[in-house]
Amino acid sequence: MREEEIKRKRTESRLVELIPEALSTMNDNRINGLTVTEVVCSRGRYDAKVYLDKSYLDEKEQHEALKQLRVVSGYLSTYIRESEGWYKAPKFTFEFDDQLEKISKIESLFQEIAKRNKKGQSDES
Repeated sequence: MREEEIKRKRTESRLVELIPEALSTMNDNRINGLTVTEVVCSRGRYDAKVYLDKSYLDEKEQHEALKQLRVVSGYLSTYIRESEGWYKAPKFTFEFDDQLEKISKIESLFQEIAKRNKKGQSDES
């Protein structure tokens, strides 16, 4: 792993900690309890895509949370710059992470395949 990649990974892991911390200081119930699942920074660390857990939000609440996050992204940048002493913070874009849903679907498919294989083996006996 090159030095630039190490710095990017370090920045990403630090942002995963700092963003929820910054959100928890806000008085907006739509966003102060959101869980950050992952942060992916661009090569130059100028942009960061923030993935959020959507497991307890419905479609309307997700839309409202994303809208509010766009409004407070400037505050987040300021909070992160001041807390870390950085000259500048990345520009944030927010998305809800559907990876957990994909994983559960894949696991259920594997379970179904295992049942079919087990059933097929018992039918052959």
